[in-house]
Amino acid sequence: MEFFEKLGKKASATYKTAAEKTSKIASETKLKMKIGDKKSKIEDVYTEIGKKVYQKYVLDGELNIKNDIDEELKRINELSDEIKEYEKEILALSDMRECVNCKNVIDKYAKFCQFCGAKQPEEKIEEAQVPEIINENENSEETKTDEDTENNE
Repeated sequence: MEFFEKLGKKASATYKTAAEKTSKIASETKLKMKIGDKKSKIEDVYTEIGKKVYQKYVLDGELNIKNDIDEELKRINELSDEIKEYEKEILALSDMRECVNCKNVIDKYAKFCQFCGAKQPEEKIEEAQVPEIINENENSEETKTDEDTENNE
């Protein structure tokens, strides 16, 4: 009997680990897709800037670039900031972070950067959260029981 209990515990632990890793991979993939979308939008803004500059040159012969493309430059900065946030989220998912000094990717819990030697602020160790798993069979049985109760009344 003890063998089956150990086997059940091992299987449960393995399932939890696999579920966590799958969730991390799915989240990372979504973030990478968002990054790709933002980079595409930045390319579109670059194209707009080029068109504006060329049209201004052809029509006026003068270029006052700062005033003419200020809105587009702000949009590129906003998109770049969003990309940086997504990249930080990806690093967090893979237990990594950026060095505060040289910006290289290092282990989340490293006390010093392996590249430049800079001391890193301490990261709090978080306990893993186990997602609640709802058994579909239990839900359908509860629903049937509720329906049966209503029908019997």
